[in-house]
Amino acid sequence: MAQDADSATTEERLKSALWYSIGRIVDEDSLGLKVNATPQFIAALMEMTWAQIENVAKDLECFARHGHRHSINVSDVLLLARRNEGLETVLKQYAEELQAARVTASDARSGPMSKRTRTQ
Repeated sequence: MAQDADSATTEERLKSALWYSIGRIVDEDSLGLKVNATPQFIAALMEMTWAQIENVAKDLECFARHGHRHSINVSDVLLLARRNEGLETVLKQYAEELQAARVTASDARSGPMSKRTRTQ
């Protein structure tokens, strides 16, 4: 019972943060377009975004489970983005940059002595 209350509180806090973020983005864009957005519009946009986030989370969990894994990885995210070519391209590029950064960091940690030891 206490866990349900904590979960509900966390969900409300996340929704509040989402409302705030969407409100700031809408306000920023509204000023540039010289239009006014109502609080009802922001609420509707927040609810649609929340529903989309829930669907994405469920899909990612299903992809990981199908792969007999307990955690979501890059391949799951790329699978989710497969129908949006632009998004898929951006995500693949970002994943490759992250991988390159990890390799560089790994090489830097191993140091020059490790490289000589490996070649001997």
